[in-house]
Amino acid sequence: MAIAPQSDPAIPHTTLVLAMSLDGKIADVQRGAARFSSPADLAHLETLVAAADGVLFGGGTLRAYGTTLSLRSADLIAQRQGRGQPDQPVHVVWSPSGNLNPKMRFFRQPVRRGLVTTAAGAAGWGADLFQHIWPIPEAQTQPWDWPWILAQFRQAGVAKLALLGGGRLSAELLRCGCVHEIFITVCPLVLGGATAPTPVEGAGFLAQFAPQLRLLSNRTVGDEVFLHYRVLPLHPTANSFTLENNQPSPTG
Repeated sequence: MAIAPQSDPAIPHTTLVLAMSLDGKIADVQRGAARFSSPADLAHLETLVAAADGVLFGGGTLRAYGTTLSLRSADLIAQRQGRGQPDQPVHVVWSPSGNLNPKMRFFRQPVRRGLVTTAAGAAGWGADLFQHIWPIPEAQTQPWDWPWILAQFRQAGVAKLALLGGGRLSAELLRCGCVHEIFITVCPLVLGGATAPTPVEGAGFLAQFAPQLRLLSNRTVGDEVFLHYRVLPLHPTANSFTLENNQPSPTG
């Protein structure tokens, strides 16, 4: 699988947005919904979601929250209308199993919903619950071919994509060179715990081939720090140099 250059117009401009504790955790050891950020961070998140045509998140994230962030700000909705966008972006779940509870409040929220899954995972889901379903061929899931998948989003009109986690999904798109920007909020608490999730999970990257970032801006609001990075193009062979592919994970 080739790495898609971030300048490739065939894929959406993708922005990873997350909040983490000072020690780099996006939830505590129970892996439930993370509600430790401030109202300022939630407003920041809503602004970035409002700028997007689509929002992408993993099934684990949806199960933890039961909902997605629908836009409530009248000003942000008016701005979208002025740009010719629908009031809400399409909210897309990546769930290889397709095992999601249809009774979650997510399915009653006033948003357009999408599902990225396998052919088996798509079985039983109708247009009343997911207005967009992408059943990915098995050849594109070994591993998941995100440049190809995101090209399907782009063809469906998603030019700007907000990626909201979790850590496995963030790792998948970073591995493929499909993330253009990262907005990260550092929150004033320490969660700890070896099993608490981090912004980027999975096998990890070897240091010399890890995604590199360039800081574009930083600001402080209260005790939180808001960081904005541009993701630099990956080394041409970076997706071949993960710990998973080249050596066992270190133990200690």
